[in-house]
Amino acid sequence: MATESINAAMIRQRAQSKRASLAGVIRALWSYRRLVLSLVRRDLQRRSTKAIGGHGWLVIQPAIQILIYTVIFGSILGARLPGVDDHVSYGLFLCAGIIHWTHFSDLLTQTQSMFLTHADLIKTLRVPRSVLPLSIFVSSLVHYAIIAGLFLVALAVLGKWPGAILFGAIPLIVLQSLIAIALGVLSGTINVFFRDVGQVTPMVLQLWFWSTPIVYPASILPERVHEVFSWNPLYAVVVGYQRIVIERAPPVWGELVSAAVLAVVLAILAWAVFRALSADIVDEL
Repeated sequence: MATESINAAMIRQRAQSKRASLAGVIRALWSYRRLVLSLVRRDLQRRSTKAIGGHGWLVIQPAIQILIYTVIFGSILGARLPGVDDHVSYGLFLCAGIIHWTHFSDLLTQTQSMFLTHADLIKTLRVPRSVLPLSIFVSSLVHYAIIAGLFLVALAVLGKWPGAILFGAIPLIVLQSLIAIALGVLSGTINVFFRDVGQVTPMVLQLWFWSTPIVYPASILPERVHEVFSWNPLYAVVVGYQRIVIERAPPVWGELVSAAVLAVVLAILAWAVFRALSADIVDEL
């Protein structure tokens, strides 16, 4: 009888654990905030390696990238956007797309590999699994803020400051981050059990990159191709950034509705799969 009671208690405890509220998760994350900050600090150190320049490379590398896009493509190669007679607009157009795509793909891939990367931490410490995606999000956001800050400086220097319209980028950042984290958690959870997911992801991201108007303006696409590519949830997001930077106009919010719905659905699905399989992750690592 005692054994049956213990087993019943364990089953109830596991069921309660799976029904843990979002508020409980937030409280747990706050309790482990020092661990989150430690993981963020370690990731930033990893990005800068042990080079003499240290964290300075987090600024130098994106600064050179922005300089190449704005000067090489615009002034030297003479690339132009359709209907825009400006030697820097195409470079800024590229920056607006690539900077945000880099943040998206980095956040997705880092989240996807978090369980494998931090396997020792998961096995040795009893910490909420949600600590890992939060630390990755904060680290990626810091890195993105550095690059985006440099890009804003370039806009100001070139006389292309978008003004108050710039605040329209905030919903876009939230939307792309939610999609990246949801896909990362979903695929990362599955990747623990089926490692092929991690091998397929880079190929999917390459196809995704070229189906997003980053290096080409959406206006040059044939109507049929435009209709197909518009199903891409990042399509309207990237076009929104480009409208802010190039046209100094807000995003077309109606075009973002489907991406927002997809982001919510993915987040719910990722949470459900993660909660269902989290107890078995340790055994598979």
